Amino acid sequence: MPRKCRKCQRPAVINMRQHKLALCADHFQEWVVNQTERFIKKYRMFTHDDRVLVAVSGGKDSLALWDVLLQLGYQVDGLYLGLGIDGGFGYSDESRAMCQAFAEKHPETTLHVLDIPTTYGESIPEMAARTRRGKGKPCSVCGLVKRHEMNRIAHDLGYHVLATGHNLDDEVAVLFQNTLNWQVGYLARQAPVLPESPGFARKVKPFCRFYERETATYAIVRGIDYVYDECPFAEGATTIYYKELLNRLEADKPGAKLHFYLAFLKARETLFAHWQEEHVELHPCENCGQPTSAPGLCTFCRLLPEEVRPRVRHAQPIMVKSML
Repeated sequence: MPRKCRKCQRPAVINMRQHKLALCADHFQEWVVNQTERFIKKYRMFTHDDRVLVAVSGGKDSLALWDVLLQLGYQVDGLYLGLGIDGGFGYSDESRAMCQAFAEKHPETTLHVLDIPTTYGESIPEMAARTRRGKGKPCSVCGLVKRHEMNRIAHDLGYHVLATGHNLDDEVAVLFQNTLNWQVGYLARQAPVLPESPGFARKVKPFCRFYERETATYAIVRGIDYVYDECPFAEGATTIYYKELLNRLEADKPGAKLHFYLAFLKARETLFAHWQEEHVELHPCENCGQPTSAPGLCTFCRLLPEEVRPRVRHAQPIMVKSML
C-alpha cells in the first residue's frame, strides 16, 4: 500500500524509516528547511550576519544546500571550481552549466567561477600526470587544489564561512574508514564545524545529518537540475566501498548510520576533550600568502610550475549574476 503523508494524508514522496516518517512533497521540503535551520543553530555554524560561501559542484547536495540557505534568508553565494575533468562527456562543463543555471534562477545570489585550466594552465588530471602525486591519480591533487582555492577565495572575497554539501552518507563513510584505521587526528577533527583560525575560514556542513536519498529527493521535488553522474575518477574509491557496506547495514537496521554518527559526536566530546594536536608552526606561503607548515612554499604552490606560481596571488573568480 502506498505511503501517505503523516501531516496531510496526501501521497508521500519519501518514507524515512529511521524517523518513522513519510511526507508529501510540500511537507518534505518544509521539513528539510526546518531541520537545516535546527542543525545550523545546534552546532552554531553561522548567523544571518555572516557571509556564507557554498562550494558547489553541480551535484544534488551542494545545489540543494545553496537553495535551502537562500530560503532561510542567509547571505549566501556559490563558488564553482572548474577542474577540467572530462571523463568522455564533459563532466566539468556539465557541472558548471548546472551551477550557472541555478544562479540565473536566483537573482538574489552570485556564483563565483574559477576555471583551474584557464587560470593555472593545466587541468587536474594533467597536474596529476605531470607530478605523479598520488601515483598519478587525480584524486589527491584534486583535494589539494580544492582545499587551497576554496579557502583562498573565501578569504580574499571577505566571506566568514565556507559551507560544503557533505551529507550523512559521506560523513559516516569517512568516520568508518578513520575508525577502522584509528586515525586519531582525523577523528578528533571530524565535526559539523571546523572553527576558523588565522588564515583559515570556518568550515561547516549543514547537511551532515541528512541521508543522501533525502538530499536527492529534495532536489527532485524542488525542480533543481543537477549532475547525476559521479566524477569519472571516483570509480573504485575506498569511500564508495565503505558506503556500499554501510548501505547493507542500513537496509537491515534503519537508522544505523545516523545513530553511528550521532553517537560518535557525543562520545567525541569526552574522548578528545584533552587531546591536543601536535603543534605545528604556520607561516605565510612565500608565493600565495596562505598559511602553511612547509618551508617557503605551500604544497599547492609547489605543485605548480615555477613560471605559473605568480598567478596565484591575482587569481580571482568571475562572477555570474542572473540576467533576469
